Amino acid sequence: MKMTSLQDSVFDSLDMAIILKKGSPVAFPTDTLPALAIAPEFSEKLWKIKQRPLSKPLILMGENAEELFDFVSPQARDDAWEMAKSFWPGALTIVLPAVGDLVNVMNPGKESLGIRVPAFGMAKELLAQTGPLATTSANISGKTPSLTAEDVARSFPGLPLLGPLPWPSSLGLASTVLAWEAPGRWQVLRKGAVIIE
Repeated sequence: MKMTSLQDSVFDSLDMAIILKKGSPVAFPTDTLPALAIAPEFSEKLWKIKQRPLSKPLILMGENAEELFDFVSPQARDDAWEMAKSFWPGALTIVLPAVGDLVNVMNPGKESLGIRVPAFGMAKELLAQTGPLATTSANISGKTPSLTAEDVARSFPGLPLLGPLPWPSSLGLASTVLAWEAPGRWQVLRKGAVIIE
Protein backbone atom coordinates (compact mmCIF):
# COMPACT_ATOMS: atom_id res chain seq x y z
CA MET A 1 0.00 0.00 0.00
CA LYS A 2 1.43 3.35 -1.07
CA MET A 3 1.69 5.99 1.68
CA THR A 4 0.95 9.57 0.67
CA SER A 5 2.41 12.63 2.33
CA LEU A 6 0.31 15.38 3.81
CA GLN A 7 1.48 17.65 1.01
CA ASP A 8 -0.26 15.39 -1.55
CA SER A 9 -3.61 16.50 -0.09
CA VAL A 10 -2.88 20.26 -0.25
CA PHE A 11 -4.51 22.46 -2.92
CA ASP A 12 -4.75 26.18 -3.61
CA SER A 13 -8.08 28.02 -3.56
CA LEU A 14 -8.66 27.71 -7.33
CA ASP A 15 -8.18 23.93 -7.28
CA MET A 16 -10.27 23.66 -4.11
CA ALA A 17 -13.13 25.47 -5.85
CA ILE A 18 -13.06 22.83 -8.61
CA ILE A 19 -12.95 20.00 -6.05
CA LEU A 20 -15.92 21.50 -4.18
CA LYS A 21 -17.98 21.89 -7.37
CA LYS A 22 -17.55 18.14 -7.93
CA GLY A 23 -19.15 17.45 -4.53
CA SER A 24 -16.10 16.63 -2.43
CA PRO A 25 -15.73 17.79 1.17
CA VAL A 26 -12.59 19.78 1.98
CA ALA A 27 -10.91 21.36 5.01
CA PHE A 28 -9.61 24.88 5.51
CA PRO A 29 -8.49 27.14 8.38
CA THR A 30 -10.74 29.80 9.89
CA ASP A 31 -10.27 32.38 12.62
CA THR A 32 -11.92 30.05 15.16
CA LEU A 33 -11.23 26.36 14.39
CA PRO A 34 -10.40 24.55 11.14
CA ALA A 35 -13.55 23.77 9.17
CA LEU A 36 -14.90 21.00 7.01
CA ALA A 37 -16.79 22.41 4.03
CA ILE A 38 -18.79 21.28 1.04
CA ALA A 39 -21.05 22.82 -1.59
CA PRO A 40 -24.47 23.06 0.14
CA GLU A 41 -26.21 20.73 -2.31
CA PHE A 42 -23.87 17.93 -1.17
CA SER A 43 -24.14 18.71 2.54
CA GLU A 44 -25.36 15.24 3.55
CA LYS A 45 -21.76 14.05 3.00
CA LEU A 46 -20.54 16.28 5.84
CA TRP A 47 -22.86 14.69 8.38
CA LYS A 48 -21.70 11.29 7.21
CA ILE A 49 -17.91 11.83 7.37
CA LYS A 50 -18.17 13.74 10.64
CA GLN A 51 -20.49 11.05 12.11
CA ARG A 52 -22.76 13.88 13.21
CA PRO A 53 -26.50 13.52 13.84
CA LEU A 54 -28.78 15.30 11.37
CA SER A 55 -30.34 17.12 14.32
CA LYS A 56 -27.15 19.24 14.55
CA PRO A 57 -27.29 21.79 11.72
CA LEU A 58 -24.45 22.95 9.51
CA ILE A 59 -23.33 26.59 9.23
CA LEU A 60 -23.46 28.52 5.95
CA MET A 61 -20.17 30.40 5.70
CA GLY A 62 -19.68 33.14 3.14
CA GLU A 63 -17.15 35.70 2.01
CA ASN A 64 -19.51 38.63 2.73
CA ALA A 65 -22.76 39.38 4.53
CA GLU A 66 -24.70 40.36 1.41
CA GLU A 67 -24.58 36.89 -0.15
CA LEU A 68 -25.60 35.23 3.12
CA PHE A 69 -28.49 37.59 3.77
CA ASP A 70 -30.17 36.42 0.56
CA PHE A 71 -31.27 33.40 2.66
CA VAL A 72 -32.54 35.36 5.69
CA SER A 73 -36.25 36.02 6.29
CA PRO A 74 -37.14 39.72 5.90
CA GLN A 75 -38.39 40.14 9.50
CA ALA A 76 -34.92 39.37 10.91
CA ARG A 77 -32.75 41.25 8.41
CA ASP A 78 -32.55 44.64 10.16
CA ASP A 79 -31.42 43.15 13.47
CA ALA A 80 -29.09 40.75 11.68
CA TRP A 81 -27.44 43.59 9.73
CA GLU A 82 -26.73 45.44 12.97
CA MET A 83 -25.16 42.34 14.50
CA ALA A 84 -23.15 41.65 11.33
CA LYS A 85 -21.84 45.25 11.20
CA SER A 86 -20.62 44.93 14.78
CA PHE A 87 -18.98 41.49 14.62
CA TRP A 88 -18.28 40.45 11.00
CA PRO A 89 -15.97 39.39 9.68
CA GLY A 90 -15.35 37.45 12.84
CA ALA A 91 -16.09 34.62 15.21
CA LEU A 92 -19.86 35.09 15.53
CA THR A 93 -22.44 32.73 14.03
CA ILE A 94 -25.96 34.13 13.88
CA VAL A 95 -28.97 31.83 13.60
CA LEU A 96 -31.85 33.41 11.74
CA PRO A 97 -35.21 32.44 10.26
CA ALA A 98 -34.48 31.45 6.69
CA VAL A 99 -36.17 31.49 3.29
CA GLY A 100 -35.68 29.19 0.31
CA ASP A 101 -34.76 25.55 -0.13
CA LEU A 102 -31.25 25.84 1.30
CA VAL A 103 -32.49 25.60 4.87
CA ASN A 104 -33.75 22.06 4.18
CA VAL A 105 -30.29 20.82 3.18
CA MET A 106 -28.45 22.66 5.98
CA ASN A 107 -30.93 22.20 8.85
CA PRO A 108 -33.42 19.46 7.86
CA GLY A 109 -36.93 19.89 9.18
CA LYS A 110 -36.22 23.33 10.67
CA GLU A 111 -36.78 26.91 9.54
CA SER A 112 -33.56 28.59 10.66
CA LEU A 113 -30.05 28.87 9.28
CA GLY A 114 -26.74 29.64 11.01
CA ILE A 115 -24.54 32.02 8.99
CA ARG A 116 -21.04 33.45 9.43
CA VAL A 117 -18.38 35.52 7.67
CA PRO A 118 -14.93 34.48 8.92
CA ALA A 119 -12.09 36.94 9.53
CA PHE A 120 -9.31 34.88 8.00
CA GLY A 121 -7.63 35.67 4.70
CA MET A 122 -7.30 32.08 3.45
CA ALA A 123 -10.92 31.28 4.28
CA LYS A 124 -12.23 34.45 2.66
CA GLU A 125 -10.15 33.82 -0.47
CA LEU A 126 -11.62 30.33 -0.83
CA LEU A 127 -15.17 31.56 -0.20
CA ALA A 128 -14.70 34.30 -2.81
CA GLN A 129 -13.94 31.52 -5.34
CA THR A 130 -16.77 29.19 -4.32
CA GLY A 131 -19.64 31.23 -2.93
CA PRO A 132 -21.24 30.20 0.39
CA LEU A 133 -20.31 26.76 1.72
CA ALA A 134 -21.89 24.37 4.20
CA THR A 135 -19.42 24.10 7.08
CA THR A 136 -18.78 22.49 10.44
CA SER A 137 -15.74 22.13 12.69
CA ALA A 138 -13.11 19.70 11.40
CA ASN A 139 -13.42 16.88 13.92
CA ILE A 140 -15.35 13.65 14.33
CA SER A 141 -18.56 14.51 16.21
CA GLY A 142 -17.97 14.49 19.96
CA LYS A 143 -14.17 14.35 19.63
CA THR A 144 -11.60 17.05 20.43
CA PRO A 145 -11.59 19.85 17.80
CA SER A 146 -8.74 19.83 15.29
CA LEU A 147 -6.35 22.79 15.57
CA THR A 148 -3.95 22.12 12.68
CA ALA A 149 -3.94 20.63 9.20
CA GLU A 150 -2.11 17.62 10.65
CA ASP A 151 -4.93 17.09 13.17
CA VAL A 152 -7.48 17.24 10.35
CA ALA A 153 -5.49 14.78 8.22
CA ARG A 154 -5.36 12.28 11.10
CA SER A 155 -9.16 12.42 11.52
CA PHE A 156 -9.98 12.56 7.79
CA PRO A 157 -7.16 10.89 5.81
CA GLY A 158 -6.90 12.07 2.21
CA LEU A 159 -9.35 14.95 2.64
CA PRO A 160 -8.29 17.91 0.45
CA LEU A 161 -6.66 20.65 2.55
CA LEU A 162 -6.42 24.32 1.61
CA GLY A 163 -2.79 25.38 1.24
CA PRO A 164 -0.27 26.59 1.92
CA LEU A 165 0.76 24.75 5.06
CA PRO A 166 1.27 25.25 7.91
CA TRP A 167 -2.04 26.99 8.56
CA PRO A 168 -1.85 30.20 10.60
CA SER A 169 -2.82 29.78 14.24
CA SER A 170 -6.50 30.24 15.00
CA LEU A 171 -8.24 31.25 18.20
CA GLY A 172 -8.73 27.58 19.09
CA LEU A 173 -12.28 28.34 20.25
CA ALA A 174 -15.57 27.75 18.47
CA SER A 175 -17.59 30.73 17.29
CA THR A 176 -20.14 32.28 19.59
CA VAL A 177 -23.65 31.37 18.40
CA LEU A 178 -26.55 33.83 18.75
CA ALA A 179 -30.12 33.08 17.70
CA TRP A 180 -32.62 35.76 16.71
CA GLU A 181 -35.91 35.40 18.59
CA ALA A 182 -37.83 38.61 17.81
CA PRO A 183 -37.00 42.22 16.89
CA GLY A 184 -34.28 43.37 19.27
CA ARG A 185 -34.12 40.03 21.10
CA TRP A 186 -31.32 37.45 20.83
CA GLN A 187 -30.47 34.28 22.70
CA VAL A 188 -26.92 32.99 23.24
CA LEU A 189 -26.90 29.33 22.11
CA ARG A 190 -23.17 28.81 22.59
CA LYS A 191 -20.53 30.90 24.31
CA GLY A 192 -17.38 31.09 22.23
CA ALA A 193 -14.71 33.39 20.87
CA VAL A 194 -16.86 36.55 20.80
CA ILE A 195 -18.09 38.09 24.06
CA ILE A 196 -21.59 39.55 23.64
CA GLU A 197 -22.66 42.26 26.10
